[in-house]
Amino acid sequence: MKSSIHPQNYRPVVFSDEQAGFAFLTQSTAQTTETIKWEDDNEYPLVKVHISSASHPFFTGEEKIIDTEGRVDRFKARQAAAELVKQLWQTKQRKLTLKKQLKLILQNQTKRLNNLTN
Repeated sequence: MKSSIHPQNYRPVVFSDEQAGFAFLTQSTAQTTETIKWEDDNEYPLVKVHISSASHPFFTGEEKIIDTEGRVDRFKARQAAAELVKQLWQTKQRKLTLKKQLKLILQNQTKRLNNLTN
């Protein structure tokens, strides 16, 4: 290994998973401006994380979606819009107006979603 590429400034840092209410103290080079008073009454730098072993589905055995940036919602919206366009192109009822076609498709989508959630 190269000798000059690894950091040397390790220090005690608390990592906190706010979703699960879990925190642990370890050595790290992570930079942060926040601090926390730890169980030993010392103050340590605090790094907040979205997922840890206490909240990750692999370790908990639960499927839980933590979506802090709305990516899942945006993906589902794009997927639904693509399905609508696909159904509009494939529909054989060309005599219906576009408004009626959209209404029928939205009704079908609502039925599908209700079946999935029940």
